[in-house]
Amino acid sequence: MSDDTIRLSTVGRIVRRRWRLLAVVVVAGALAGYGASVLFPPRYTTSASVLLPGSWEERELLTQAEIATSSVVVDRAAEALGWTGAGGAGLRDRVSAGTADGSIIRISGTAETPERAQRLADQMAEQYIAFASRVVGGSTDPEAAAQTEALRDLVEQTGRRITELADAADPGRTVESVQARTELEKLRTSMEEAMEKLDRTDPETSRADMVVMGPAARPAGEAPPTRWQLVLAGALLSFLLTVVGHLAAARVSRRPRTGAEIAAALGTALLGTVDVPGGHAAQRPRDGGRPARLRRLLGIDTRWDLPVLQESGGEDSRTIRYRRVYARLRDRLPAARRLLVVVPDGDETARRAAARLAAEAGSGPSADSSGGGHPELRVVAVAVSHPLVPDAGAESGALVVLSAGRWTAGEIAGIGGACADAGHDVAGLVVAGTVRSRPPRRAGGSPDGAAPPAVAVGADAAGGAG
Repeated sequence: MSDDTIRLSTVGRIVRRRWRLLAVVVVAGALAGYGASVLFPPRYTTSASVLLPGSWEERELLTQAEIATSSVVVDRAAEALGWTGAGGAGLRDRVSAGTADGSIIRISGTAETPERAQRLADQMAEQYIAFASRVVGGSTDPEAAAQTEALRDLVEQTGRRITELADAADPGRTVESVQARTELEKLRTSMEEAMEKLDRTDPETSRADMVVMGPAARPAGEAPPTRWQLVLAGALLSFLLTVVGHLAAARVSRRPRTGAEIAAALGTALLGTVDVPGGHAAQRPRDGGRPARLRRLLGIDTRWDLPVLQESGGEDSRTIRYRRVYARLRDRLPAARRLLVVVPDGDETARRAAARLAAEAGSGPSADSSGGGHPELRVVAVAVSHPLVPDAGAESGALVVLSAGRWTAGEIAGIGGACADAGHDVAGLVVAGTVRSRPPRRAGGSPDGAAPPAVAVGADAAGGAG
């Protein structure tokens, strides 16, 4: 897993093998989202639009949006509303302004109820227009304003003088009089158009024409995030974090997964791989207690990243595998001797494989028989955290049996070191794997189910605790 590309099939495997844990985590995340919605009451948002007449550049509209949410406008709106505990500082985070097409400033207000949100948006728009008009009017240069007014008076006087000259001219008797009257009318028209342009470009006049495009609409629903959105977000976030946590843990995992890697960590030869029927249930440890029951309930008592189980080849196939492993063990130990079969405590798959291997050894001649004999095997379980193997006595050697992908290289090396400390040479390694069992083809007991009577599993007093 640490070197593989993460695929959707990997995520699907997490969901299949950790669905109980994921269900609990998703429910917890949904409850956390619901709790967040209780801490943060619902909010309602609405907007009021202010039309700015004339042509405005984009940066000018952005400036007006900043003015609409300035502290002066917010403070005046708060004073006009008179809400208890809602001063300018409290309202500043509840209002916003933006630009829209057509020289429109959209002012938004957020409050605890639809009515308060509507009043806030309307009041902000009203205070913005009042403030903008006052700023423009108060910032006009008095001398420029006086010059503009004098220019208007002069234009009016000139217009009256033109009318007098036109009336005094000979009305249509000569060509020159007609041309003069025409020129005078053109001059008056040009002056009137110039004054109209001057009025349109007057900031005070244009800003005074700002209008609110109707009252703000009363919001019909809560502003995001709503309570249901928080609940769904909490559930989804907890699900994603759990999946990502599983992937990250598997990515950084350093557990050997092949027989060659395990043999290298143990420092011995791989004798073979044997199968244990029963599916993933055979990989669950038999430890008791409340923590173990909780892990079993959540489905985390087995690793999720184990490879997909292959279907068993049948009892005959499994028997051949065990006999071949035992034959290789005899070849490595020509002289018959007694061996300890060391199994990590909690590795149920390895324990069942060791029991089956010991039963296979018990069916042959003993080490003391005159026919040459076979090595006798005695199973002991050692704690991986503090491995302790019985001292060399009747047994002079050890055979390690464990399952792949469960233990780290350091834990495997610790078992080898414990064997060396007890005076045992590690004769070899047997890797146990789990397969899906088939229905029995014939009646009769299977040697997988019953433990052989001559096998001692667990701690033994022949030299120390296991």
